[in-house]
Amino acid sequence: MNIQRKPEWLRKKINPGEQGEMRQLLGELQLNTVCQQALCPNISECFSCGQATFLILGKNCTRLCSFCNVEKTAPLPVDSGEPARVAEAVAHLKLSHVVITSPTRDDLADGGATLYSKTVAEIRSASPLTRIELLIPDFQGSISSLEAVVSSHPDIIAHNVETVPRLYQIRSGADYYRSLEVLRICAELAPEIHTKSGVMLGMGESEEELLQVFNNLREVGCAYLSIGQYLAPSRKHYQVQEYIAPKRFESLRQQALEKGFSHVESGPYVRSSYHAAKYLQ
Repeated sequence: MNIQRKPEWLRKKINPGEQGEMRQLLGELQLNTVCQQALCPNISECFSCGQATFLILGKNCTRLCSFCNVEKTAPLPVDSGEPARVAEAVAHLKLSHVVITSPTRDDLADGGATLYSKTVAEIRSASPLTRIELLIPDFQGSISSLEAVVSSHPDIIAHNVETVPRLYQIRSGADYYRSLEVLRICAELAPEIHTKSGVMLGMGESEEELLQVFNNLREVGCAYLSIGQYLAPSRKHYQVQEYIAPKRFESLRQQALEKGFSHVESGPYVRSSYHAAKYLQ
């Protein structure tokens, strides 16, 4: 197995000491974050600033994506009290912008859409000025589930295509064109809600393939885009094929903007929820 060494620009330090207060709050409220589950390299930076991406619907995923560190064991029953606890955390942290996401829950009839909607309602009640971004799964393309999410009126609905169609074998259970359809339907149901997607680089994609993904996203009305470096959580996961230089990220950002995206974040450490408030500035 060819394991590439990380270049200097990917040697970000993770300091557990900066995470204490946030971890305590999350523990007290029995909440999960994708920051912890996905081993995000930005966790110290975000936790120390009182930022977190909340992971609702438990922490176990029903799909087997080979790039993701979220647990793949059988999910637990839905926790009906979770939306109120998320809202309590948002109000306590005085968040101006919050991102809510979840594992994929194909075991649920609505994929968890109802709990997304309830979480938005609870946050609106507890912290009315907080802007809410939902980073949703594909709900297996269910129109009724997407309608439930859209009708909760978040400020942004995000759904990541993650990579180019040729590499979708790493996204077990997902379908590139279904993901595009999710974004198209959301934009069609509520044009006033911004849609957003994200891609990871260094998985073996070509620039031509990547630019076609940009075109596809614009064709379905996607307004915002995040572009980041894929980092394998462990040697058991899909391995990094290439580390992308920072100057190429900037070039891709410019090309994406030229294609009509309203805002693009692009860089080695960019993740869908990293500096998420910037998209609405």
